[in-house]
Amino acid sequence: MSASAPLVSIIVPCRNEARHIEACLQSILAQEALPGSFEVIVADGLSDDGTREKLARLAREEPRLRVVDNPGRIVSTGLNVAIKAARGETVVRMDAHTEYARDYVKQCVATLAATGADCVGGPWVARGAGRLSLAVAAAFQCPLVVGADRGHDPCYEGQVDTVYLGCWRKSLFDKAGLFDEELIRNQDDEFNLRVARSGGRIWQSPLIRSWYCPRSSLAALFRQYMQYGYWKVAVIKKHRLPASLRHLVPGGFVLTLALLALAAPFWPWAAWLCIAELACYLAFNIGASVMSCRKGGWGLLSTMPPVVAAYHFGYGLGFLRGLFDFMLRRKLKSGAFTALTRV
Repeated sequence: MSASAPLVSIIVPCRNEARHIEACLQSILAQEALPGSFEVIVADGLSDDGTREKLARLAREEPRLRVVDNPGRIVSTGLNVAIKAARGETVVRMDAHTEYARDYVKQCVATLAATGADCVGGPWVARGAGRLSLAVAAAFQCPLVVGADRGHDPCYEGQVDTVYLGCWRKSLFDKAGLFDEELIRNQDDEFNLRVARSGGRIWQSPLIRSWYCPRSSLAALFRQYMQYGYWKVAVIKKHRLPASLRHLVPGGFVLTLALLALAAPFWPWAAWLCIAELACYLAFNIGASVMSCRKGGWGLLSTMPPVVAAYHFGYGLGFLRGLFDFMLRRKLKSGAFTALTRV
């Protein structure tokens, strides 16, 4: 690497982010100074909402910023294009819908050096704005809603299966390969799984602080978690791994509920069992809502039950659709859930 090459490359995949991209890049460029310089590479997925024009103007004004095209238009292809263009020996991923502490990049680099891990990152913490978004954010940190995942624990430090966003030495991609471009969602989970299976370590540090902006409508949240459930099956199929319990429970719940409802006209007990299952879920939902509101605020209690249901039913339905497409039809590129949206 030449002496003029930056120490850190910050990569940002984006598409149609005209409302957010300028504020995002200003916050990234305002990161605390590092021992060496840094560059910012935005991989734009051929945006058609004015994002490209804003990026072109910002790149003319800021020499640290470069813009590259992402013809694949999805996150995994954008990450790969940006990684290939990166000149730094360390690569830090940042996204447009996340707010970052001013020392975010510095802490990423420091943690990577201190731990010797192959990938480092911070906890996945949501911060809402508006009543429903606040409820989505509170539920996002509740283990009864999203599962007992250490990645959602803002205080946990140690080895994990995957981290939010990520920071890597660029040389890791020569050994582990790039992100799987067939995956629309969960490409970071799949990449970290490859790293771990090859003997690498993924490390989470609470000093690496960021705040994810969650969805602000039930419909958008439901679609998001349908996609997560759907593409989780693709990762399981690719690596021939058994699904963990937290992945199976939502799909199993939705499946049994649907089967009992279909059987009810022919088997009277099925209707009672369906009602009993719904009653049990209602009790569980209320418990998860109360647990979420303990930290998110009791004023959200009336909003929380439908939010919790959107998480569970969305993921469960997506997982079942993924089982049908990837396991029964054995078709990876099914065309389902390929359009990512935040609305």
